[in-house]
Amino acid sequence: MPQLAFANTFWDKFEQLEKPVRAGVRKAMKKFQQLTAAELHADKGLHLESVENAADRRMRTIRITDFWRGVVLAPDDGGDTFLLVNVVPHDKAYDWAAKRLYTVNTATRGLEVRNVVVIDQLTPVLEKTAAEASARLFDAFSDSSLTRLGIDERTLRAARTILDKPQLEAFASLFPEDQFEVLQYLAEGFDEDTVWREVVVLRRPTEPGPYDPDDLSTAIANTHSRITVVTGAEELEDILTKPFAAWRVFLHPAQRRVAYRATFGGSAQVSGGPGTGKTVVALHRVKHLLQRSPENRRILLTTYTTALARTLRESLTLLLEDKELLRRVDVTTVDALARDVVRRRRGSVPRLCDDADERFRWRKIREQLRLPWSEQFLSQEYRHVILAQSLTSEDEYLRAVRRGRGSALGPVKRVQLWRAMQMFEQGLRKDRKRTYLQLCADAARLLSGPDAGDAPYAHVVVDEAQDLHPAQWRVLRGAVAPGPDDLFITGDPHQRIYDSRVSLAALGISVTGRSSRLRINYRSTEEILRWAAHLMEDEPVESLSGEGTDSLAGYHSLLHGRRPTLEDFGSENAELTALVEKIGGWVKSGVPSAEMAVAARFHQTLDKVRNRLEGAGVPTVFVKDGPDAKDAGVRLATLHAMKGLEFRNVAVLGVSAGAFPFPPAVTPAEVDQLQHETDMLTERCLVFVACTRAREELYVSFSGKGSSFLPPRPERQGSSLK
Repeated sequence: MPQLAFANTFWDKFEQLEKPVRAGVRKAMKKFQQLTAAELHADKGLHLESVENAADRRMRTIRITDFWRGVVLAPDDGGDTFLLVNVVPHDKAYDWAAKRLYTVNTATRGLEVRNVVVIDQLTPVLEKTAAEASARLFDAFSDSSLTRLGIDERTLRAARTILDKPQLEAFASLFPEDQFEVLQYLAEGFDEDTVWREVVVLRRPTEPGPYDPDDLSTAIANTHSRITVVTGAEELEDILTKPFAAWRVFLHPAQRRVAYRATFGGSAQVSGGPGTGKTVVALHRVKHLLQRSPENRRILLTTYTTALARTLRESLTLLLEDKELLRRVDVTTVDALARDVVRRRRGSVPRLCDDADERFRWRKIREQLRLPWSEQFLSQEYRHVILAQSLTSEDEYLRAVRRGRGSALGPVKRVQLWRAMQMFEQGLRKDRKRTYLQLCADAARLLSGPDAGDAPYAHVVVDEAQDLHPAQWRVLRGAVAPGPDDLFITGDPHQRIYDSRVSLAALGISVTGRSSRLRINYRSTEEILRWAAHLMEDEPVESLSGEGTDSLAGYHSLLHGRRPTLEDFGSENAELTALVEKIGGWVKSGVPSAEMAVAARFHQTLDKVRNRLEGAGVPTVFVKDGPDAKDAGVRLATLHAMKGLEFRNVAVLGVSAGAFPFPPAVTPAEVDQLQHETDMLTERCLVFVACTRAREELYVSFSGKGSSFLPPRPERQGSSLK
């Protein structure tokens, strides 16, 4: 009986195919399973055709529809494992297939692919330039060393022409993945033995058999991290109807290098723009740490919001086949962890003070003390100075450096403000209440105090770290003892939407020498990415660790698709009508309702969207209600709730001048210029985050005057961005 295998990169393309083409793939694959290996080789019903002048003699194409072909790697000599690697328009399929060569890596024993035609064209040209260079990137490594690490003759010749890291990155889509990863490690300064241990050994089978370059079935079995083998009809149907599940936990080579590094000497940090796979890296790091930690030690996987924690838990369940390992992981928010710590240590938890209650208390204090500052200023001073620096006395506050605060305060004013801070805390204690951040501060003290005992976790993995407040970081610092692999942190400062300023080093978390940056977007198309990048253009963004600034330079996508659309309307009613028409078009094109989302600033706007869509027969569900992945319905969410999520198609509604920036969310410049600038950047980040949730199609609209954050008029032609 023949076996069908799928290259995991196939799922990226499959998700973007239109409904009739996906149906053609399902039909062809089901027919495949009904035939014997002999019948397949004899081309009984699948139109299996050889590719003329192919670099790899095993390349075949199969009929999907009249206009689409599947590209298949077929075994020689009547073998029974066939690998589906791509689905391409008919006219391009043969050209695409002719350029690819599949080989077995001599070190990892896994199957790998390269664009051999382009490499062979480039290498002679680059050799001329390299011959005149004083030094090349891999001069320090002998041919035998590189060969031991799996670099074959063809790649070796090209690698010898590479002068620097940027030139190496240009080969990312041309070199075989395992070999490219080895070269990346060497370029970063790792020695031969470390690369063997942390790259090659992790990829090769536990007991590698004899090297056989023609044994396709064994090579496919050895490449389990990048190839999925289907053994039955039910499994085939499941994987074709849920391809995105596989993609959510698939690890690309650049990500794997970080996720499966044997160990870090202390805390480690991974940053990167939207869609670069930081969350996937965090999930795989959890898997790696579980396999290395004693069975009696627990691991914490944490993030900012409950919705994100729920998504992490679902993805980790997909990734971990051993459910005993899953039971050793706590997946929760930092705030929930803090509540649990306080409950366990003190027996009960105070009632929580919500945002509305907090604003009322500050307003009352302002009026009572006749202070010249707004309640917004008082709240920010308490959050960004008192709680951020864990100040407990007037003397500490008088000496404190108010980092990020733009209004100068002399001793007299600080004394006035300290009195206000004390009144706020006393009022909460009287009512037996705490804010979320106060509760975190309490938990941090309990975890680090003289009676704290052993830290509850062996390792802590943090996702979406950019919005955590210093008080929350202190909880995490106290939850794990300092040492190798204590904290593994992922995040993107360009997605900071809650204005938290952090210096990790000041909190006892050093990532110096253990920081990595991911720059390839595996989610959104390059067209969506470039459009969204306009929103952040020329805006300096503080780095994740609080040391220096961060940039989107070099951030790019390997995917291409439709250009985003920007529509402007004379009224909200017209905007809603157009949205219903747009969603209807997506539904007709075959996009499942659960894989599209509508984001808006205000809940009342989402209520109107729901009424309109359901009136048109389109089901909807609010993200805040925690729908299951299989629940039908267009996802509706505020822009804040879109953080950490992703969908095939996204509509961002109401991006008008009155909503972005939203005046109540922005400190007036005359009150605090630095805070004003920070608030404006946070508003930009909010739109950026929502737009980069889209994988295939982005639709943005507004009525009246558009937000100043939107790209300028030269970016537009009519009402659509081109």
